[in-house]
Amino acid sequence: MPNSHRDTLAARHARLDAKLGAELKRPVPDATLLRQLKAEKLKLKDELSRLH
Repeated sequence: MPNSHRDTLAARHARLDAKLGAELKRPVPDATLLRQLKAEKLKLKDELSRLH
């Protein structure tokens, strides 16, 4: 896989991490949104690890 694909996945992973952090800082985080963000982040992490 080209590095640009890895870079794109890493950037998406970082954006999800930021969204997750922002949601956790809310007074009442949305549990459904947290679950979705965590699942998507884990999927990206798995894909990144397969590329290495």
